[in-house]
Amino acid sequence: MAEPMTEMIEMTAPAVAPRPAEQRLRMSYEQFLAWSDEDTHAEWVNGEVIVFMPPVTVHQRIVMFLIRLLSLYTDLLHLGEIITAPFEMRHLPGYASREPDLLFVAREHRHRLTTERLDGPADLVVEVMSPSSAKRDRQEKRDEYERAAVREYWAIDPRPGYQQAICYTLGPDGCYTAILPDAEGRYHSVVLPGFWFREAWLFATPHPDPLMTLAEIRGLSPEAVQALLDRLMGKEQHD
Repeated sequence: MAEPMTEMIEMTAPAVAPRPAEQRLRMSYEQFLAWSDEDTHAEWVNGEVIVFMPPVTVHQRIVMFLIRLLSLYTDLLHLGEIITAPFEMRHLPGYASREPDLLFVAREHRHRLTTERLDGPADLVVEVMSPSSAKRDRQEKRDEYERAAVREYWAIDPRPGYQQAICYTLGPDGCYTAILPDAEGRYHSVVLPGFWFREAWLFATPHPDPLMTLAEIRGLSPEAVQALLDRLMGKEQHD
């Protein structure tokens, strides 16, 4: 009697639905602007709209760690502004408009920021890959961002078996060259003077405390860290 019951349970058990893939729609850029709103996470490329599915937990944790760390660093040194998706970067008018996971606009380029989008290339773009976006982030976006003169590009790959940061800086010839880790495994940014990170920070569980990480980057003492914390807390209360 047990075998038929087992077969019945197996037959009636609900199937686990696969995670839906991204959607693609054909439309002009003008139609894309009319169709989308501020909550839409989609990109327009050469007459086609790519609509993204909600990101997974590991993706969001890496993005949030980088937002907090980079915001602390850029605010401390008054370097510019950190902005996250969904926010349009119109870097190749007539061909492509992307929504990077994170972008940095240097202080001297803030005029590119309008009330609706970044009208031009960011100084730094960060993309955190997913299984469906890995090829696009590694190849298509790399080529696009190079062509648009995005000064620095980080492609973060958290997939099991990969877990690596692929970083590029724009050379005098307008072509990307790889940013390689130094002898201590640190990746040094060109766009953010004095900033560096370790791959291990990106894939740690949990992520290191951004304030303590900032202290390590800047070589701050515990007293200096407390003074920085007091300064930041005072700024938040003032705002």
